[in-house]
Amino acid sequence: MSGTTQSHATGDSKVPSSIQQNAPKEVENALPNSAHDTGSQSQSHATGPSKVPEFVQNIAPKGLEEALPESIHPTEK
Repeated sequence: MSGTTQSHATGDSKVPSSIQQNAPKEVENALPNSAHDTGSQSQSHATGPSKVPEFVQNIAPKGLEEALPESIHPTEK
């Protein structure tokens, strides 16, 4: 991840503009749209019932979800 010189927000943001301009896109996308609206499509990658709260599933990167044990958060097909 590298910093940028632009914000990726497409709507309202509560994040100071200097931070928006220097934060990597991945960091901006990980923030809830209610705090920093990037218009990203938040989604869970679970393939079955999960013990992880849905709001966490929706903002967690796919790699993090896949790193969790299948018994906690299934992601295998």
